[in-house]
Amino acid sequence: MPPRSAPTERQRRLGAELRKLRVAAGMTTEHAAALLDVPRTNVPNMESGRSGISAERVRTLAGNYSCTDQALVEALAAMAVGREKGWWEAYRGQLRDDFLDIAEMEWHATRLRIAVTVHLPGLLQTEDHARAVFEAVIPRLPSDDVDVRVAHRIDRHQVLTRPSPPVLDVILHEAALRVEFGGPAVARRQLEHLLRMSERENVILRVIPFKAGGFPGAGQSVVYAEAAVRRLDTVELDSTHGPEFIDDEAQLAKYRAQLDAAQALALAPPASRDFVHTLTRDL
Repeated sequence: MPPRSAPTERQRRLGAELRKLRVAAGMTTEHAAALLDVPRTNVPNMESGRSGISAERVRTLAGNYSCTDQALVEALAAMAVGREKGWWEAYRGQLRDDFLDIAEMEWHATRLRIAVTVHLPGLLQTEDHARAVFEAVIPRLPSDDVDVRVAHRIDRHQVLTRPSPPVLDVILHEAALRVEFGGPAVARRQLEHLLRMSERENVILRVIPFKAGGFPGAGQSVVYAEAAVRRLDTVELDSTHGPEFIDDEAQLAKYRAQLDAAQALALAPPASRDFVHTLTRDL
């Protein structure tokens, strides 16, 4: 099978982690390939995510690299096993690949910690709210493109209702709750939806009111996706040119600390629900 021309973020991450193990073992790609009895080019292709790899081969490589972290090895093997096509593949060719990468990241996370200051998290947006957000994009999107983006965003919600869903722990700034995308009626229905979702066991809603003042990361929207082992965690940052995925451990630690600080300023979940109730009543 020829190498992939565009590996997904998850495939790229698996390859990058295998490369870290090889480098830590002080082994060349030639040596690693010889131990696997494969052509030399196979190892760089696996490490770039351009070639697939089986769970058995992941375990073999980890053994060759003298990796003793069994939890990490099994988590990497699970990433290799999880190569079946997810629901998001139906959108390939209709949306940019990074939209699909976000959906895949969410699907495989064990917990999602999100902090936003203006835009509500896509996983909690109503269809009308999402449509209003995409209709505000510059340059203006054709109506067909808006329809596809809205459909994909709503399909992402299924991660929260599937069996054994991840925990969604959301920190919302008051500003995000007050921006009336689509007008007052759409905003009211959006807040009502937030309240309904916050009643789910796997959804935690926390609000930072204006009066709480400034806090670390106030200018960013952060999604911290926790994996089976901390080393495989991922941060996704939104921007006008698309998402950025971060997996450097020093940066991950920084964003964990940033989220902890924001959470310390936020209202407790019951008080947050009361806060949203009040905003909804005032609309």
